[in-house]
Amino acid sequence: MIDALFGSKTRVKLLYLFLNNPGQAFYVREITRLIGEQINSVRRELANMLEVGIVASNNMDNKLYYEVNQRYEYYVPMRAIFAGQTSKSAANEAQAEVYEDIIRRTAGVRVAIVAGILVSGSVSKVDLLMAGAISRAKIKSIVSTIEQAVGREITYSVLSYDELYYRLSVHDKFISDMLNNKHRVIVDTGNIIKTERQ
Repeated sequence: MIDALFGSKTRVKLLYLFLNNPGQAFYVREITRLIGEQINSVRRELANMLEVGIVASNNMDNKLYYEVNQRYEYYVPMRAIFAGQTSKSAANEAQAEVYEDIIRRTAGVRVAIVAGILVSGSVSKVDLLMAGAISRAKIKSIVSTIEQAVGREITYSVLSYDELYYRLSVHDKFISDMLNNKHRVIVDTGNIIKTERQ
């Protein structure tokens, strides 16, 4: 029945493969073995999926690799169908409350801003920006918690507080792009974001 809905048995098998293995890339012959379909059919469907944007390709070691595009607009609902993911939205309030509380309680975080896939309506390329003296272990833990909550990888950046302050003062493009998009300020101990935005 799901084959009829999505138009092709091969396409359905590919969606199951990619959406159950986010962050993992496969080359064409490997895909044909894994899903048990003809190479021409696989190539045709991969071309369609590339055009739509649900998969991305990358050349490595003279082989073309394909993986799911986790920034695809409908990634979360597609994952809900094909990978049993129940999350309806990356900005789900209950999920956000959990990871925002963790960020607030993390030692050394002086500024934390969420945008991109973590804020509904944001098209920022960066999902999380943190500034301060934060240990690598803490950063890894925060990012992992958020990724588990939203069911996809996030793009994040960590700066020292002084670097963020400087970048704000010179209206750095990277910071401006994030702040000019829809975003949420989680932590701002020195009130530097609000001051800059006034």
